[in-house]
Amino acid sequence: MIFAGKKILLGVSGGIAAYKSCELLRELRRKGASVRVMMTPGSLEFITPLTFAALSEHPVMTDAFALSEHAEIEHIKWSRWANVIVVCPATANTIARIANGFADEPVSATIRAARLPIVICPAMNSAMWEDRLVQRNVTLLREAGYHIVEPEHGALATSSEGEGWGRLARLEWILSAILAALQNEQPLKGKKILITAGRTEEYFDPVRMLTNPSTGKMGFTLSEAAVALGAEKVVLVHGPTNLPAPYKVQMVPVVSAADMHKAALQHYEGTDILVMSAAVSDYRPATVSSQKIKKLPGALTMELEATEDILLTLGQRKTKAVHVGFALETFDEIENARAKLRRKNLDFIVVNNPRDAGAGFGTDTNQVAILDAKGNVEKLPLASKLEVAFQIFKRILRST
Repeated sequence: MIFAGKKILLGVSGGIAAYKSCELLRELRRKGASVRVMMTPGSLEFITPLTFAALSEHPVMTDAFALSEHAEIEHIKWSRWANVIVVCPATANTIARIANGFADEPVSATIRAARLPIVICPAMNSAMWEDRLVQRNVTLLREAGYHIVEPEHGALATSSEGEGWGRLARLEWILSAILAALQNEQPLKGKKILITAGRTEEYFDPVRMLTNPSTGKMGFTLSEAAVALGAEKVVLVHGPTNLPAPYKVQMVPVVSAADMHKAALQHYEGTDILVMSAAVSDYRPATVSSQKIKKLPGALTMELEATEDILLTLGQRKTKAVHVGFALETFDEIENARAKLRRKNLDFIVVNNPRDAGAGFGTDTNQVAILDAKGNVEKLPLASKLEVAFQIFKRILRST
């Protein structure tokens, strides 16, 4: 698990979004992290320490000046225990205290003593978020190297407020920001990464189509890993999917192979690493009916034509970019992938067999082999798709 063995301090401040920090805590623990919670005085009005103690299986810090059983000051001890500090939610008041050097309650005192990556997750009503002094404080924290997970636009706590900016960022984005903060190195810093993901759909009438079961999970996790490793810009060209948008990723939705071909060409300029993980349809109907085709007695014959070969087209335009392709094979995986690597001018190709346990469409895991242009083959064990994504980028970076 990608968070396995990581130690995370979760600071909770006094806002209505405090209840969402319970969900964050549970997800971090599910992913293998150890979590301790510290609470501002205001947060005690919204949720009890007992809740966090039960969920974390650790004591909860509510007093900045408490001593441990060994007469150590708790906030100093805790600041040295963790790998990262996450403040979720971070109210306007807590942001102000941290930005202006206060250290008079558990969260600000621990942060003052820490030399760790710090992730701040603001949550408040729109008027407070847009206040000049709040924005100044957020800017101060960002300039000091804090990781700020910008709040989203959406429904706010009270019905009178309606919708606006200030809603706590979605859980997936907060987890991605924590993942990025935990990275010791940022080897993709300054790089542009272009990724394709998911299936394409080729309609033969207004309601029916040719497609495949790809969900896009592998490509989406590749974009998450690229952000975590410091990429300056990540563009994700993706087919139809129900997956949430990854954090800090430019989303380019498409439907057909022709759409994906056009979008990939449009965004290719300046790309440093191209990763083509999409399951693109090889064929489409030669003609498309403007009306639903009615069922009639007997067989239906449909003429198909080849779709655009996106990898081949970009391979012909290749200059400085590293090209990584994907191959889904049900037999002779290595030989078929090696032939595709040569044919499409790739630097690497990642191959898997959907018949292998845990490696099929829609799963949270994958088992792949990575081939390079020199003939090397590296087989990876079954792992989460996010772990596989990190390994793919690390393999690419070893050769660049």
